[in-house]
This record gives sequence, C-alpha cells and structure tokens, in this order.
Amino acid sequence: MVTGPFYLLWLPSDYFDHGETLCLYKNLFDFNCPGCGLTRGIMHLLHLDVAQAWEYSPIAFVVAPLLGMLWLHLLGKLIGRKIFSFFEKLY
Repeated sequence: MVTGPFYLLWLPSDYFDHGETLCLYKNLFDFNCPGCGLTRGIMHLLHLDVAQAWEYSPIAFVVAPLLGMLWLHLLGKLIGRKIFSFFEKLY
C-alpha cells in the first residue's frame, strides 16, 4: 500500500492505455461512465502529462490529490503521526 504510488511512477505513463475496458457500464450500455478513463488519467497526471490526463478524465484532477492526501495520511499512521486527521472519520 505504501509503495503503490512509487510502483505506478516506475511504470510507463501509457501502461494502462491499451486493452479492453473493464467498465460494466461501458460494456453493457456502450456509454462512458464518469469514472471511465480515471485510471489512465491519474497515471498520466502522475507522469505530468497534463494534456493527456485531461483528455482521458478531467475528474482525475480532483481524485488524484485526494488519493495523495489519503496516502500521506496512511503513511503518517504507519510512523505514528496524524496527517490529515479528517480521514479518520471515513473509517
């Protein structure tokens, strides 16, 4: 869990760009759901490819910082510090 973001940085930015979609909504109704492209968008955002990230999913610009804050919170819990204590209310 702690090393996940570093692993994603190690992968190339287009690692998730190819292949079939796993989105049930897309497969059943042939429409993109709001989350479609989110993984690819976050991956490109991690690699600072902002234009491509926006093309895949504008929601990535909201979700990626929240995931980063959650990651820092969990890392803080591992070392015994409170970082972003509002995440405590989620679980």
